[in-house]
Amino acid sequence: MLDDLDRRILRHLQSDPTLSLPELAERCDLSVGRATRRLERLREEGVIKGQEAVIDWQALGFAVRVSLRVTLDKTAPRAFDDFLAAARDVPEVIELQTFLGQVDVRLHLVARDLAHYQRIYRERILTLPHIADIEALMTVSTVKMDRELPL
Repeated sequence: MLDDLDRRILRHLQSDPTLSLPELAERCDLSVGRATRRLERLREEGVIKGQEAVIDWQALGFAVRVSLRVTLDKTAPRAFDDFLAAARDVPEVIELQTFLGQVDVRLHLVARDLAHYQRIYRERILTLPHIADIEALMTVSTVKMDRELPL
């Protein structure tokens, strides 16, 4: 169970993950040693899984984002495993999700422009195994993308 101090530490890390340990300790009104022990415990318990850089794909020239909803041919014995293994090898696929229901898998991918997307779609996506149906949803705008939890 998280206590108020754990939640305070997590709130500060969420709002500014670049905080140094002394800065974090100061903001949480803790000694550096106590903040270190708390962070280690939160990592050991799997509450903090790591830190990552959030990259602006558009700043790197990837102007197109597409979500593909894929229904697999479930009559094939290894449809999920084969599809997911092959989809992982497509460098432009930045996220894979599996679902229960009519849609089996959702792929999020990025492309430099529409011509690049068409090449990826024709050469990499449509050649993935066991696709029964596929629907593309092109991202027009991102209204909210927030990773912070209300702690």
